[in-house]
Amino acid sequence: MANPTAALHDPDTYTHGVPFELIEQLRASGPVHWVDEPALPGLPEGSGYHLVIDHAPVTEVVRDPATYSSALGGTQIRDPATPRDLDYVRRMMLNMDPPEHTRLRKLIAASFTPRAVRALEERISGHAKGIVDRMLDGPRECDFAKDVAADLPLLTLADILGVPAQDRGLMFDWSNRVIGFLDADYASSASFDAGQGTSLAREAVALRPSPDADGRMPDPRGRDGMPDLYRYAHLLGDAKRADPGDDVMSILLAQRTDDGGELSVEEFENMFWLFAVAGNETLRNGLPGAMIALLSNPEAMAALRNDPSLIPGAVDELLRWWTPVMTFRRTATCDTSLAGTSVRAGDKVVVSYLGANRDPAVFERPDELLIGRKPNNHRVFGHGPHVCVGAHFARVQMAHLFREVLGRTRAIQLGGEPALLRSNFQRGVKRLPIRWAA
Repeated sequence: MANPTAALHDPDTYTHGVPFELIEQLRASGPVHWVDEPALPGLPEGSGYHLVIDHAPVTEVVRDPATYSSALGGTQIRDPATPRDLDYVRRMMLNMDPPEHTRLRKLIAASFTPRAVRALEERISGHAKGIVDRMLDGPRECDFAKDVAADLPLLTLADILGVPAQDRGLMFDWSNRVIGFLDADYASSASFDAGQGTSLAREAVALRPSPDADGRMPDPRGRDGMPDLYRYAHLLGDAKRADPGDDVMSILLAQRTDDGGELSVEEFENMFWLFAVAGNETLRNGLPGAMIALLSNPEAMAALRNDPSLIPGAVDELLRWWTPVMTFRRTATCDTSLAGTSVRAGDKVVVSYLGANRDPAVFERPDELLIGRKPNNHRVFGHGPHVCVGAHFARVQMAHLFREVLGRTRAIQLGGEPALLRSNFQRGVKRLPIRWAA
């Protein structure tokens, strides 16, 4: 009999949708399950891992960095290819443990000043209106994932990072390459036209890698796989130190730690990677995921259209129902026990946010979209020390966009089958054709 967890590891599975029935079958026999890592197209063989699918042990893992480390092996299921690659990913905040993680997180938190937050919220509102203006000006059909959802996080991140508007398409390609490294449509993404960008963009794009003889791109988690991103970040950091703006990254570069230190060039480059890629991709998939949720539940869409005041409260439920980031990895620092399962030092422990967000012990009728659900203790943004620093802005963007889309249309329906990302990490939407009546 085949290992029932094999489908959960195989990225091909998710091009057809999440196998929620399989997750519930596994949940019935326990909250933690062993998953083998056979070699698959684009994925090398691995040591295997403990998959945690219940809400309580997922929360336990992500709250306890002393026992379950982000730094020991990084936060992706697949191991970095070499010790050098592992050393490099450890320099990114996502793959740090306290106290190093805490130091950088404090600098970021201090950079989101009340004034900067207010300005960003105003810009988000304007961006959402402009995007829907363009949507309604064209034919009454579009690809919601590419033509609508992809633009808002790019515009918001350009504001946060101080990236000139003409260069924001770079972030679209960078995100595709990192998050979609297992998907042939995304792995070598190069849609940005350097001729339309700034001199910084042209210098960076000159370093953009090309596929090898087998059509494979270098691992995008390391510096060697993203030389164009790191060059752009370096040039942008230099420019901001010389001539600061009012964006969050300029504020961040001016921050000083308690001992008088400042963000190093390498730390800034890695911070830029984190914002430009992770800050983009979660919402870029969460927005079309939320649209799929509403198309699957027309009564919920009607309720939000009839009473827009419900939209901010519904955002968390839309995100829970879709759950853009499906998994995150930790590595056990010592022999321990997790929900009755023995875990050895060095074992990979992978939390399933998908599983946690459908746990019937926490969520009544977990498979249903209940836009008034309260409380809604989901794990879309993680939990504990690594809870997403951009959660507030993700919620604000989703609320503004759906307020515009629903408030300015009379009906929306699916215009074709969605195309889903080949990934066991990000629940991605590559294409979502819709039609509407204005």
